[in-house]
Amino acid sequence: MNICQTNSKLVLRLSKKLLLLLILQFSFLISISGYLLSQENALDLTDFKNRAETIKNLGLSQEKAYEFLKILTSVGSRLTGSPEAARAVELMVRLMSDLGFDQVWKEPVQVNHWVRGKAEKGLVKSQKFGQRRINICALGNSIGTPSNGIEAGVVEVNTFDRLSELKETIEGKIVFFNVPMDRTIVEPFAAYGRAAQFRLRGASEAARYGARAVLIRSVTYRIDDYPHTGLMVYDEQYPKIPAAAISTSDAERLSRWLKDDPELRIFLKMHCQQLEPVISSNVIGQLTGTEKPEEIILVGGHLDSWDLSPGAHDDASGCVVAIEALRLIKESGLRPKRTIRAVLFMDEEFGGTGGRAYVRAEARQKEKHLVAIEQDHGGFVPIGLAIGGGERVLNKIKTIENILKPLGINWIRTGGGGVDIGPLVEQGVIPGSLIPDSQRYFDYHHSALDVPSAVHPRELEFQAIILAIVVYFLAQEGL
Repeated sequence: MNICQTNSKLVLRLSKKLLLLLILQFSFLISISGYLLSQENALDLTDFKNRAETIKNLGLSQEKAYEFLKILTSVGSRLTGSPEAARAVELMVRLMSDLGFDQVWKEPVQVNHWVRGKAEKGLVKSQKFGQRRINICALGNSIGTPSNGIEAGVVEVNTFDRLSELKETIEGKIVFFNVPMDRTIVEPFAAYGRAAQFRLRGASEAARYGARAVLIRSVTYRIDDYPHTGLMVYDEQYPKIPAAAISTSDAERLSRWLKDDPELRIFLKMHCQQLEPVISSNVIGQLTGTEKPEEIILVGGHLDSWDLSPGAHDDASGCVVAIEALRLIKESGLRPKRTIRAVLFMDEEFGGTGGRAYVRAEARQKEKHLVAIEQDHGGFVPIGLAIGGGERVLNKIKTIENILKPLGINWIRTGGGGVDIGPLVEQGVIPGSLIPDSQRYFDYHHSALDVPSAVHPRELEFQAIILAIVVYFLAQEGL
């Protein structure tokens, strides 16, 4: 081997070592830069806690959520397609504009237009007990009775299987579904779901056997004289028959009377009817993000209510805590990096057309929704937070768990969702819900009892405060 060859190999080895050293130095610099960048972008919990404290103090000292509740419920009930619903739309546009949100606008929604008409009449006629008035209300979407009413004998059942067993006795009768909410089920919404199936499809199940009408025991734990309405649907395979709810106290009495006088008869007169659909609106207000305005953190409730009350818990509360959450962020001097949007959906009660219209709107094509939080469990004191997206998102939210705990949040779990945000969730948006203590919710739900005095101002404000902290955190940190 000559000297030139030896020198060439030496130069080659040195070049390889130098290259390796340069690669290692470059990797180290990248690693250090990434670390420094992550440290720069990491959440400063002390600073965030101070911001959360500002939001909390502002909310509890002012209790604006309840003020907004009184404004919204001042129009009365807000049945879809009604003049009251239209007034509520304009009222909420004005409220959010007056609060100085960055943008406020309406988006059109086609909604059903069912009307109750004059008050319903229900009578029990018995050879033993004489004539007794019963408290009833038509179920939403029901047809009315003939102008002279319906009078017929009664068949009491408590399951669809029992209805089928008695099918030979149903022809020409009024079927009475006497199904209480199961008190042994801890979660009220689970108990509600089991009982509400009879309200939803009981009319068609009875009509298949020739029933003339149905009475549904009101879906509530309480025993009182207030009937609770709600949506029912018809199966097009069977005739449409009138459907009404009966108060729980009258359901108890009727059941006893039937044992003593199986031949008693019921008279029903209902004036409800379905009119042509009308155009209403979703109402939207937002604080526009300073860095990523196209990324949306949504919080909302539904603007419509049933017609027996102003719907204070269901769901004026959900609407006003969304508005108050944005106000608290704005008034605390905070500017979110991502857009925080309050959406007041129209027509949740009659099938969720507002949620579907929101997703289909042309403006959605340029937006990316990260999280959608729906509040539709009443205005009671919050006890937990449900969030979808799996363990990664759950762990991210738990970063601020110790900030939320003193405000009453006992747990953060996987969950969340609702009718209005369902179409967003189908597209991959992460759902969320702030969960209140809902043990009393069905005392008021869909009845004349759902009035502002049933909502406690401080409990309602805690919902808004916690929502403000959570959505601001998500707007700053993203996912």
